[in-house]
Amino acid sequence: MDMTGARELARALMDEHGLHRWSLEFDSAKRRAGLCRYDTRAISLSRPLTALYSPAEVRETVLHEIAHALAGPKAAHGPKWRRVAREIGATGQRCVAEDAPTVPAPWVGQCPAGHRHERFRRPTRPMSCTRCRPGFSVDHLVLWRFHGREVDLGSRYHSELADARARYRRPMLPL
Repeated sequence: MDMTGARELARALMDEHGLHRWSLEFDSAKRRAGLCRYDTRAISLSRPLTALYSPAEVRETVLHEIAHALAGPKAAHGPKWRRVAREIGATGQRCVAEDAPTVPAPWVGQCPAGHRHERFRRPTRPMSCTRCRPGFSVDHLVLWRFHGREVDLGSRYHSELADARARYRRPMLPL
């Protein structure tokens, strides 16, 4: 949905539900569609996700955040919030639909078993796949690519990886 249409829709819904003194903002979030800020009385929508969403998905996001504003900060996603959300026409679901569009992450990692890991920020430390094994394991190291290309992750990353490999190979001493 275009930003002008989203702004008009959100403002109309906010006014309809009595949030005349609340502001509407757009942010750069890539993993969450909306945010309710009680301290500044603001509802914020993700600019990247709003651009990908249909008008129905934007409407649901705005109503979700309005329900937070009306239910209050202590309601979280509990029964009170869910009741308010349904009363104003939202689904009362905590998260966006599984099939909702997402912003592709520039950093994609893969473990030896093929599990995919996504990041929006450059990995600064070695990471292993927790789906394969809880805790850090060099055997399950995630190898990162940036926009599909192999890149050097820097000296700090390589230093920590060398330390982890040295610890991993060191025999355990009996207690």
